[in-house]
Amino acid sequence: MKKAFVTGITGQDGSYLVEFLLNKGYEVHGLIRDSSCSNSFRIDHLIKNEEIYKKTLFLHFGDLTDSISIEKIIGHVEPDEIYNLAAQSHVGTSFEIPEVTGNTNALGVLRLLETVKNLGLIKKTKIYQASTSELFGKVQETPQKETTPFYPRSPYGVAKLYAYWMIKNYRESYGMFACNGILFNHEGKRRGSSFVTRKITLGLSRIKLGLANVLELGNLDAKRDWGNAEEYVEAMWLMLQQEKPEDFVIATGETHTIQEFIEICCKELKINLGWEGSGLDKKGIDLDTGKTIIKINPKFFRPTEVDLLVGDTTKAREKLNWSPKTKFSDLAKLMANADYELLKSGKEINY
Repeated sequence: MKKAFVTGITGQDGSYLVEFLLNKGYEVHGLIRDSSCSNSFRIDHLIKNEEIYKKTLFLHFGDLTDSISIEKIIGHVEPDEIYNLAAQSHVGTSFEIPEVTGNTNALGVLRLLETVKNLGLIKKTKIYQASTSELFGKVQETPQKETTPFYPRSPYGVAKLYAYWMIKNYRESYGMFACNGILFNHEGKRRGSSFVTRKITLGLSRIKLGLANVLELGNLDAKRDWGNAEEYVEAMWLMLQQEKPEDFVIATGETHTIQEFIEICCKELKINLGWEGSGLDKKGIDLDTGKTIIKINPKFFRPTEVDLLVGDTTKAREKLNWSPKTKFSDLAKLMANADYELLKSGKEINY
């Protein structure tokens, strides 16, 4: 039985990945922080399953900022595969806490690599690093592929770029099987509520149910390549099943604005949306009531914006035999309906 060590196991991607790996017959070990104890909602169904928890799923307390705990866990588990999904994952927040972001997203990866090397696990343990389309930032070509020059536009992107090059350096310097998965935006029902897609689906659902009046957002013209997170975890796994380690762009190859996402959600929730004004004065109007339901708030703009991201997945299609299945419109509808039903049922929103 293969062993996998997953950091960020309580997050969106981590929860989907652990389900995927358990279905593949893996023994999965997850890294959780003390603060994660109250934030394990995405994997609670696994923890409560007596046939899984502490039999094929094990959780270990530790932190990427603490090399002692990392070395202790990896030395004990001796995993065949490591999936590093843990991060300070908010681009906007990284401007507020750049040092924390760097310590986790950059140096945390170095600690993992050094631990694997120092424990003599280079020949045994393969490493997947969750990289990001934010590396491209101020894009140098469109679409973006594995050879596109990087130009990050946030402390988050810069920290992830450090991690990207460390993965590449240890691969070339020590023969380590280490891969970067350059994933473009990937969403789903388990997305954190502070991410813009989930903020939109929750906000519009509250308005539809009479629980809120207005949804405030930032740049509606930002274009992103959005896919289904459930599908993207398979690509992570496929990267570590190859004969040799390589980096891959994982995306849909389509780009859509935040405004498009809003419009699809409104249509699905039967909100008759219209627009008035432009720029910071742009407003979304419920045409049935005449009320303003969407406003632009400058505080949600980043100090440096990333305007356009769209990935070229040719390499992933050809070498991994991976391709996205969920259409953008279907993803938006899925998320809108899920949050509407969640709020309608009166259940607590945990993430």
